Amino acid sequence: MIAIVDYGLGNIANLSNALHFLGYEVLVTNKISDLEAADQIILPGVGHFKDAMAHLNDLKLVPELVKLKETKPFIGICLGMQLLFEHSEEGDVDGLNFLPGQVKKMTCQLPVPHLGWNKLNASLPSLEEDVYFIHSYKVQTDENVVAKANYEEDVVAIVQKDNIIGIQFHPEKSGDKGLQILNQALKGGFNQ
Repeated sequence: MIAIVDYGLGNIANLSNALHFLGYEVLVTNKISDLEAADQIILPGVGHFKDAMAHLNDLKLVPELVKLKETKPFIGICLGMQLLFEHSEEGDVDGLNFLPGQVKKMTCQLPVPHLGWNKLNASLPSLEEDVYFIHSYKVQTDENVVAKANYEEDVVAIVQKDNIIGIQFHPEKSGDKGLQILNQALKGGFNQ
């Protein structure tokens, strides 16, 4: 069973529908007992980093998520990916610190938010796809990067360290190829 963490900021319905379409059993929850019972955890997110961390802290989920990431496959999507990192400029607040890196405001001359379809650049041919992005902040890290996109500046699109995966774009809104990438993440990820 896959637990989608419901903390009040996320595109949960579309993600849940995508997972059901792929044949997974899904539970949308913010209960610690459900997260402990899950086989995998997905942390979605749409919105403001500081608000997201406040919601997770209000629900007393942060210590539990920190503990569970040691034993369960863990996927962060969009804002959920950004929350996996050390700190964000968006609200000047610390994240979950699962992965090294910072979240910074995009500074390109193109319109921000980065909204729409963009091709991934990756060493794995299965990831060289057009996927759907919507974000104004991006992760800055040189570690654990699996794929990037270019939007006048490099955008870290997928990261993986062992059982922890971050996906900046919305695979559930990226058509069949996005669903294939999401399924690959759920099947163990992208490490060669």
